[in-house]
Amino acid sequence: MKSALYFCLLLLTLQVQGQPRSNLNDEQQEQKTPHSPEDHSQAEDENLPHVKIAPSNADFAFRFYKHVREEVGNKNIFFSPLSISTAFAMLSLGARSNTLNQLHKGLAFNLTELEEQEIHDGFQRVLQLLNDPHREVQLSMGNALFVDDRLKLLQKFLDDVTNFYYSEAISSDFQNSPEAIKEINNYIETKTHGKIVDLLKTLDSEAVMVLVNYIFFKGYWEKPFNNLSTRDDDFFLDAKNSVKVKMMHQSKAFNIHRDEKMSCWVVELPYKGNAVALFVLPDEGMMKQVEDALLKETVSNWMQSLTIRKIYLDLPKFSISGSYDVKSLFEKMGVTEVFSDQADLSGVAENTLLKVSKAIHKAVVDVSENGTEAAAATLMEVVAMSAPFPPPPHIRFNRSFLMIIVDKTTHSILFMGKIVNPAAKED
Repeated sequence: MKSALYFCLLLLTLQVQGQPRSNLNDEQQEQKTPHSPEDHSQAEDENLPHVKIAPSNADFAFRFYKHVREEVGNKNIFFSPLSISTAFAMLSLGARSNTLNQLHKGLAFNLTELEEQEIHDGFQRVLQLLNDPHREVQLSMGNALFVDDRLKLLQKFLDDVTNFYYSEAISSDFQNSPEAIKEINNYIETKTHGKIVDLLKTLDSEAVMVLVNYIFFKGYWEKPFNNLSTRDDDFFLDAKNSVKVKMMHQSKAFNIHRDEKMSCWVVELPYKGNAVALFVLPDEGMMKQVEDALLKETVSNWMQSLTIRKIYLDLPKFSISGSYDVKSLFEKMGVTEVFSDQADLSGVAENTLLKVSKAIHKAVVDVSENGTEAAAATLMEVVAMSAPFPPPPHIRFNRSFLMIIVDKTTHSILFMGKIVNPAAKED
């Protein structure tokens, strides 16, 4: 009988409110180099390890989103594609034969265009850049392996997960299930700054390893909202129903784009530290059309088409979370073998047949007014303002919209989601 490799994906959290960030001292300010993609020529840029994996990671993000949408229907969606792809890429270090091929295909990696070594080099660089202590966004991402005393990991696998993914290997006694669950949950709670509590409910009796990936993100708007302008307003769930929300308001210049073909507005709100949030507002009744067109080419086109313009912006405060059975979603995406008795994870441990018995993912987002006013750190294209006519558009996010958090330093989609009901508390 195969032992079950219990694969656990956790993650969190986007938070744009909170205590003011501590001021960096002068020495830190001088050291702060945001590794902007604009620092390189395009040719140099394309050869950087993290840039090479970015297109595949984006493809995976939008494919995964569409499978989540099919499963949850007209509900809030929020997840971190980067967390999920990082965890499975790390696991792929121990996969062989068709199990490995399926993982690569599921993660949208084409080995005719990219060598396996380049995949892991890319994730290694992403982790280095995301965890740079000099960045203005509070951002940390990491991995851990909780390993039962009965399991002897192969030294090559241990070396690779440590080298490429900076993973901790933590010895744990899975025979004492309550204690092991407590240990894993405490680790997750600490790494996500208390946002994810008691994620792991049960441990499979045959579990010998739990793989955890976490991501924590706390960004400060370059242009914070004034909480004195926040007011109660209606958010429309559909043509007949609405809920009351706290609606934030700004009247400033932002990078925006009106996509007439897709019938939607795109507004870019920059964070300090080379990360941005793209808010996409489809015209009434056009959400499905926009969702169906979500591809890396679409989002790339939006970002290249952004122009700076004064707008009247209404955006609701919201705090939502999403929990997903990644195993079932991956199976629908054609990644089946790693979860079955045919799994070949022979590169993980000595003399032990392993499979993944469970893969779960949770993400939380919290958006509010607060931020700290300071000089802009994000590079943006500035174009001449047009004449004052027509008047600035009033873009009201008072119906379903999409949100994509992009880290420009690593070209990574950190989080993405759909806000259908900002007042919903579903998990």
